[in-house]
Amino acid sequence: MTDRTGGDGAHTVAGPLTSNESIPSWLRALTDNVDGVTDSVNNRGGDRTRLLALTRKRSARPASVLVLFGGSFDPTADGTPPVDADVLLTQRANTLRNHPGQVAFPGGALDPGDDYPVGTALREAQEETGLDPDSVVPLAQLRSFPVPPSGFDVVPVIAHWPTPSAVRAVDQGETARVARVPLRDLLSPDNRFQVQRSVMGGRVYRGPAFWVEDMLVWGFTGGLLAAIFETAGWDVPWDTDDVRDLGDMLDRAGQR
Repeated sequence: MTDRTGGDGAHTVAGPLTSNESIPSWLRALTDNVDGVTDSVNNRGGDRTRLLALTRKRSARPASVLVLFGGSFDPTADGTPPVDADVLLTQRANTLRNHPGQVAFPGGALDPGDDYPVGTALREAQEETGLDPDSVVPLAQLRSFPVPPSGFDVVPVIAHWPTPSAVRAVDQGETARVARVPLRDLLSPDNRFQVQRSVMGGRVYRGPAFWVEDMLVWGFTGGLLAAIFETAGWDVPWDTDDVRDLGDMLDRAGQR
């Protein structure tokens, strides 16, 4: 396991949070290799991503997100997700000033008194989606990722939902939509591609993306999902040469 300290001194340890017997068999390849997610992100982003992680400011605000998987406990012998597997995603309101319309994992910044990072992720998820925190089983913490546009240093918390509770967009001014998205849809080659933003003929961004349920999943969320799928061994071959203009895809999704 790997020690990490957040920007305000909040201390986290990357690795499993529970015994192997309490982790669904299809998630164990992920929880046993949390650093594999970081390696996947770094390998995709190259030296720039590694440098960003090394030089992130200690003043970055600690935050966490809940990567919550639903699905049967032990349905497969080969580690593939069960047919009922899904992940909880939210879509931010288009009226928000920061990241309007963007699809994200539920989560947010550390508040005083939080049991960080798990308590932060569960509190924020409850506030955004109305889920019952007692229905969630935290499985593992990943290493933190800097998110420069928002100034956060984010710890993803991997969790399982044995008996999902009802969810909804609690505050429409903040969250436009809450969705349990099937993993089979996210993993389908038909729904995977890359998005790219160019300025004056030069590429300033390229990253993995998904089109599911009329939503564009990209940025931090899309990149983390892609790294999780690779580390867990769930990837299905898809056309990595399918590169689409980010602006065009945002227009299709009705995002600003």
